[in-house]
Amino acid sequence: MTEFQHRDMPAPDQPARAETPIVPKTSIAGTALVAVVAIMTFLAALTTGAVVLVMKSASEWQSEVAREMTIQVRPVPNRNVDSEVAKAVAVARATNGVAEVRPYTQQESARLLEPWLGSGLTLDDLPVPRLIVVRVQDGQQPDLPALRDELTRQVAGATLDDHRSWVERMQTMAKSAVTVGLTMLGLMLIAMILSVTFATRGAMATNRTTVEVLHFIGARDRYIARQFQRHFLLLGLKGGLIGGGIAIALFVLAQFTVERFMGSAGGEEIAALFGSFSLGNLGYGLIALQIVIAAGVTAATSRAVVNRTLATVS
Repeated sequence: MTEFQHRDMPAPDQPARAETPIVPKTSIAGTALVAVVAIMTFLAALTTGAVVLVMKSASEWQSEVAREMTIQVRPVPNRNVDSEVAKAVAVARATNGVAEVRPYTQQESARLLEPWLGSGLTLDDLPVPRLIVVRVQDGQQPDLPALRDELTRQVAGATLDDHRSWVERMQTMAKSAVTVGLTMLGLMLIAMILSVTFATRGAMATNRTTVEVLHFIGARDRYIARQFQRHFLLLGLKGGLIGGGIAIALFVLAQFTVERFMGSAGGEEIAALFGSFSLGNLGYGLIALQIVIAAGVTAATSRAVVNRTLATVS
């Protein structure tokens, strides 16, 4: 028995020589597992990329909105609205931290209503407010309560909107997107673990006789588990590279398409919502990390299943 073990089995602490692997390198179950891992990694990469794009867009929106404020001057009886607009502009320009003040003309203010009321309408009899856009200097925060008080004191019908509610909505949207993305990634990870578990049990059942013989002639459990782990590590890495590679190619193609049609109306709308579809180093790094995680989870799951199965072999 010892001579047979020495001839056909590597010593427990020595590297294996060119022996026939316990688990066949190619099999229908192995191919199916590669497909499952590839699909899970692809979906996880798409989810991660979408979350990164939403977070980047939300951050850009918040930064843009936070740099602007709007003063509305409503027409008031017995008051000249142009004079009130001029007063509001003077108050805003005198405020510390304000970089630019741009008052909208009556025609420009009315044009903003055209998407809802249509064009060609006479709005002279309607109390259409005049808008003043105030841009804040980078890194500066004006004293908004003092600005509101000064507008109320000097300008009739003036109100200040710092878009705080929009910023809070954007923050809520970004947090919701991250929460949904993490939930989906967790579900995909669970599905991957279950798939690897079933595939490992199937491989153990198919090769149970071989495993029992190796176990009874003295092969250590860690040697047998290492063979399965190596096999499923390669399967997981292959599936992860396929799924992650397709996802990266898809994002690169989307970025190229958006940049190519940037001048068109559709391209501008997409760019306004999702930016340039560029994930940046963070996004592509996270996808690469998911490929590694897919291979690691596949290998670790298979090893755990093999160890539990070997514990039942008498």
